[in-house]
Amino acid sequence: MLSSKGIDNMMKYLVLLALLGLSQAYHNPHAKHGRQAIVHLFEWKWNDIAAECERFLAPKGYAGVQISPPAESILLTSPWRPWWERYQPISYNLCSRSGNENELRDMITRCNNVGVNIYVDAVINHMCGAGGGEGTHSTCGTYFNAKKMDFPSIPFSSFDFNEGKCKTASGDIENYNDINQVRDCRLVSLLDLALEKDYARGKVADYMNKLIDMGVAGFRVDASKHMWPGDLTVIYGSLHNLNTRWFNGGSRPFIFQEVIDMGGEAIQTSEYFPLGRVTEFKYGAKIGTVFRKWNGEKLSYTKNWGEGWGFMPDGNALVFIDNHDNQRGHGGGGNTILTFWDARIYKMAVAYMLAHPYGVARVMSSFRWNRTDDWQGPPSHEDGSTKDVHVNADDTCGDGWVCEHRWRQITNMATFRNVVTGQPHSNWWDNGNNQVAFGRGNRGFIVFNNDDWHLDVTLNTGMPGGAYCDVISGQRDGGRCTGKTINVGDDGRAHFKISNTDEDPMVAIHADSKL
Repeated sequence: MLSSKGIDNMMKYLVLLALLGLSQAYHNPHAKHGRQAIVHLFEWKWNDIAAECERFLAPKGYAGVQISPPAESILLTSPWRPWWERYQPISYNLCSRSGNENELRDMITRCNNVGVNIYVDAVINHMCGAGGGEGTHSTCGTYFNAKKMDFPSIPFSSFDFNEGKCKTASGDIENYNDINQVRDCRLVSLLDLALEKDYARGKVADYMNKLIDMGVAGFRVDASKHMWPGDLTVIYGSLHNLNTRWFNGGSRPFIFQEVIDMGGEAIQTSEYFPLGRVTEFKYGAKIGTVFRKWNGEKLSYTKNWGEGWGFMPDGNALVFIDNHDNQRGHGGGGNTILTFWDARIYKMAVAYMLAHPYGVARVMSSFRWNRTDDWQGPPSHEDGSTKDVHVNADDTCGDGWVCEHRWRQITNMATFRNVVTGQPHSNWWDNGNNQVAFGRGNRGFIVFNNDDWHLDVTLNTGMPGGAYCDVISGQRDGGRCTGKTINVGDDGRAHFKISNTDEDPMVAIHADSKL
């Protein structure tokens, strides 16, 4: 028989296992129908997202959408409606430049009904800037007074902020190697919530629970690095299970946390692994360096891509080539980050990410901005309201919307990722430089030529014999290929010719592209 001490230790062990199991539940995106890739429809209106779920995302196999913050925010007219006003909430009313609460609810319902999940960008670390003024200059006319830290719609008062805990003269973070400053002081003067207090935690949880009850599948948690993991543990533990109209009973919300950790600072991504997935900012920075061929980097060095490059463990990672911050030069990565402005190598990098098994992948969908004004908001009418997303006859977007997720090469690679799910990274080949190829078991194979000369080689694809359509230059259309045709022999070998001058110097085939 166990002694009382032994029973006590066993109980502690069982509690620990239960907590570990609960934390792992937050890592699951709850993707439906074998879909894998998430797309960030940055600054899209709710009505446009609903339509996109039905007409494009579901048919093309995208798993979910990260939406812009839905909470009421400050309304700024100088500069005129910058994108970052969405990241300065003044209430938790669901009323933003993307639409009202009814439009949000309709979008969530319509997307769920076609199997596309919605993930909310949750701004819960702070409210608006300390200099945000007072009055009703908010997206829905709600009164607030930033100088007095008075947000009556929630309500939050000066008691709910970290003013007394921050020890810097400015009240802002001044030293990123001081953990207390990073988590208790203002991030660029944004009023920092005191989330160790039950009241503040409760109000945040109420906001997130309302969205869960409406049907969202999870959250991108903004500025997680600036919140204590213990406080987030309590908040996440207070969240409801997902709505059983669309999700299995007992499903916990998917959590992916924004933690910029490029190394060299006191706070590390690993502190947040028990709480959910974490954004791997090193991924986009490194892949940008590789495809740009900077610092002597070569594509052939990526044979051990992922954890072998010092990235976080696969099961904790959410990966991306660029996001709404670093595509503008903010956040991690600097000028190594590839964006739609670098379209040719950007498509190659996104294809590499979607072909490779590491992490949960997120695709960026942007709008254009004047490159001298990275504060510029989404395409807008003269009154500052956001324009509808204009879709051209060829399925691309116009009128300022970029829609990278609709680019044929990226859309078809999202399908590739679905087809090869669960298959191992296999059949690696490289030329010692910037020509590489790899497979995903016997379900897919991709070849890249990022050298300044032609690729002409026969490779073992690991695929069953037959004729396959290259999904980069085109796709299968009934019994024919609209682009290149790749013939795989009974021995699994195929010949590839890729010119360095091709529009897209890569070829990809998968089981569902076989004629």
